Amino acid sequence: MNSKSIAVIRDIIYVVAGILFCGFALKGFLVPNQFFDGGITGISLLIHEIYHINIAYVIVLANLPLIIMGAFQVSKKFALKTLICVILLGICLLYVPYPIITSDKLLVSIFGGVFMGIGVGLSMRGGCALDGIEVLALYTLKRSSFTISEIILGINVVIFLIAAVHLGLPTALYSILTYYTASRTITFVIEGLEEYTAVNIISAQSDLIKEKLVKEMGKGITVYKGERGFLKESFDTSHPVDIVFTVVTRFEVRRLKNMVHRIDPQAFVYTNTIKEAAGGILKRRAREH
Repeated sequence: MNSKSIAVIRDIIYVVAGILFCGFALKGFLVPNQFFDGGITGISLLIHEIYHINIAYVIVLANLPLIIMGAFQVSKKFALKTLICVILLGICLLYVPYPIITSDKLLVSIFGGVFMGIGVGLSMRGGCALDGIEVLALYTLKRSSFTISEIILGINVVIFLIAAVHLGLPTALYSILTYYTASRTITFVIEGLEEYTAVNIISAQSDLIKEKLVKEMGKGITVYKGERGFLKESFDTSHPVDIVFTVVTRFEVRRLKNMVHRIDPQAFVYTNTIKEAAGGILKRRAREH
């Protein structure tokens, strides 16, 4: 079996698992307790509660315009996969007999969000979207000065305001907690425990730091040539310096900072999160495991 076939099977497993988790979150937690999520799922739940239309049909119909939009904004392959996923979710909601887990509002808002986040995150790892809100945000982004995050936030604010008017403020507030839990879970599922962090180190002891990074921590490094100094009292004085760049997992950040501090307490270290990283030493280390 070649790598392409393995990747296809992996994506199918991700998507099927994502659909089952989303169905569990909806029928086991959210729908029986009149709770909401954000995005298109939240709109679907709102329509279901106001007009009493079966949630399975509403979710499919609500996502159709965005799936069509996705064919133009992303790709036709993405739109086709998403269409199949959404239809399968509708079938799952119709025919899979999920039990109602609890009516405790706090448990519903937290664990309903967790299972929904797992489902949406797994489907995204499989290459499709069970909630088309990102496609709508991408479409709006090209026609406004707002960022994608601001657009999604604006849409969700409208959803929760309508929920507060029709179903009461407590339900809307619990639903906001559901949305927050789901969004954080999605981030965790997509980025995983191995979320990468980019680290830049500026130090007069850069040679020793480079040696420790490569030989002790087993990291690949990139070196930029720069200058340090430019202080207020001596602006015209500067010194050449190697700026060391490397990529570590978030669990290794503290170890790296401690190592740098032991070598040079005056070193300047700054980090930023990387959404995705592949290749180089990362690829070789993955093969070793």
